[in-house]
Amino acid sequence: MNVRRLDRITDLAIKAFMLAFRAVIILVVVVGSTLTLLGGTYTVEDWFEFIGNGLTLGSIYAMIALGYTMVYGILRMINFAHGEIFMGGAFAGYFTAVALAQTGALTDSVASSLLSVAIMILVAMAVSVGIAMTVERVAYRPLRNAPRLVPLISAIGASLFLQYTARGFFGSGVYGYPNMPFLGATAPIPLLNMRWVDVLVVVASFSMMGGLYLFIMRSKVGTAIRAVSEDKGTAALMGIDANRAIVLTFVIGAALAGAAGVLYGLSFRQVAFSMGIVPGIKAFTAAVLGGIGSVPGALVGGLFLGLIEAVGPSLFLTGFGVPSVTQLRDVVAFTMLVLVLVFRPSGIMGEIGARSRA
Repeated sequence: MNVRRLDRITDLAIKAFMLAFRAVIILVVVVGSTLTLLGGTYTVEDWFEFIGNGLTLGSIYAMIALGYTMVYGILRMINFAHGEIFMGGAFAGYFTAVALAQTGALTDSVASSLLSVAIMILVAMAVSVGIAMTVERVAYRPLRNAPRLVPLISAIGASLFLQYTARGFFGSGVYGYPNMPFLGATAPIPLLNMRWVDVLVVVASFSMMGGLYLFIMRSKVGTAIRAVSEDKGTAALMGIDANRAIVLTFVIGAALAGAAGVLYGLSFRQVAFSMGIVPGIKAFTAAVLGGIGSVPGALVGGLFLGLIEAVGPSLFLTGFGVPSVTQLRDVVAFTMLVLVLVFRPSGIMGEIGARSRA
């Protein structure tokens, strides 16, 4: 009886804590937002600029998150080396950009600049796909039937291996992407104050993810991937090659990560051997927010996280007089992650996206 009573008290205490946590976070958000808006610290143009920055950042997170969500959807494991695959694409794009800059292709004309960006993205995709296929073949395939903890440890090992291999080849310094004046110019979009590179990131991201969704939902190969995701054994009995579907999933996720690496480099103008860590964690967070295993969820989660990072600190905390609110954007982002998962453990689109799982 004492044990049961203690269990009840413990359950009630946990429920009370979670209720209080929700109430405090909601109160901080509501009161902080009200004080900030009434204080008039930021103009309407400032808020639209925050939104534009959030769309750019969220689009990059969403592209990386698709790699996490697709691999999880088909193998039920987290590919923690995915951030380094993104980093490999960024470096491939950088060296391609340097080669193109020597020919003058980056600055000759708008058409030449866009063609150069397309070449950089294609090269980055190819390099990222090569890295991903190697990692899948060496680090994951031999452990496919092992307990789930084993491939997880292998993924962490692959991540560290790729990261410090890049450090050995490229050093610990930061490389700056060559300047492309056209992409740095302000686009004629009312209020948002976005550069052309930001427009390129958002348009490329939505186009690639829209194409991927149609491929997964409408093509025979996409149907095979979804069948393997649902039940590998049954899919094999129906004549579907599970290994081929799994490799193709890694290829698609890596290609998008490589493209995201180039777009990240063009937007933030810096690449380094350790650059995959933070965007990788953020993208994984976006995948969980949207409902991991859901392709639309990765897009929604990435945009949600990007907008919260860009808008949230200024909106929620400025009204309380908190100094350097932008330094707390990670705190705000992960607090919102916890809050969303408390109310919806399956993610924003967890239930809806279950039908379109990769």
